[in-house]
Amino acid sequence: MNHQHPKQFRLLAIALTCRGLGYAVLEGEESLIESSHMSVRKGDKNEKCLAKVETLIKFYQPEVLVLQDVRAKGSRRALRIKRLYRAVVRFARKQKIKVELISEAQLRTLLLGDPRGTKHEIAEMIAKLFPDELALRLPPKRRAWESADSRMDIFDAVALAVAFRMRER
Repeated sequence: MNHQHPKQFRLLAIALTCRGLGYAVLEGEESLIESSHMSVRKGDKNEKCLAKVETLIKFYQPEVLVLQDVRAKGSRRALRIKRLYRAVVRFARKQKIKVELISEAQLRTLLLGDPRGTKHEIAEMIAKLFPDELALRLPPKRRAWESADSRMDIFDAVALAVAFRMRER
């Protein structure tokens, strides 16, 4: 007899960055089934990033795509990232995937209870939530003169996914 397991609710969170993107896939209640960073270096970065996003969406087939709301008040994202964001939203909607947006202030408030919290505080909290998957990937705290570690993109994506789950409860 064939037993079919009910499909778990799956969400894909993507953090679009100047270097590429970080992504996280959560399934069921709180299972982190994948998280990583994809770099994009030369050529048309938006075209390459969009192709990577399309591949992720087709492979994981999420019910929901969670993105940072780059249109929110106080968002300081580059014009290129805003254009990429619009292209990702168009593609997801064409695939009939629900798109959820979380602003930076909402993210910090949901996860830390403080809209002035830092990215590193969020990353530490996320590493504690998923110690087996992420604790060893937590980058050291960035000093003012250093650029952000590319691993931080992973934590940004997982944070978006966790914040969405918290908001939905």
